Amino acid sequence: MSFLRRVAGLSLRDRVRSSAILEELRVEPLLLRVERSQMRWLGHLVRMPPGRLPGEVFRACPSGRRPPGRPRTHWRDYVSRLVWEHLGIPPDELEEIAA
Repeated sequence: MSFLRRVAGLSLRDRVRSSAILEELRVEPLLLRVERSQMRWLGHLVRMPPGRLPGEVFRACPSGRRPPGRPRTHWRDYVSRLVWEHLGIPPDELEEIAA
């Protein structure tokens, strides 16, 4: 935001909200850009032919015991939730729609 403030010719003393600066400069929020690129990469992974390493790692189901405590969040679960929230596509239908 400090860079965008300088581009807009403002300082913190001007007391202009960050959202107003983003809107004025027509810059999308960073989180939206990251989420969009993650969904794009998910589309590539889903359509990858069998045998490609990234696709195999994405489809892999590791076996074995997990350490006690809260389960780790998997990238697959996170991106599936993003697709469900933004596009309304259920996770089990994701591969059919992406193909």
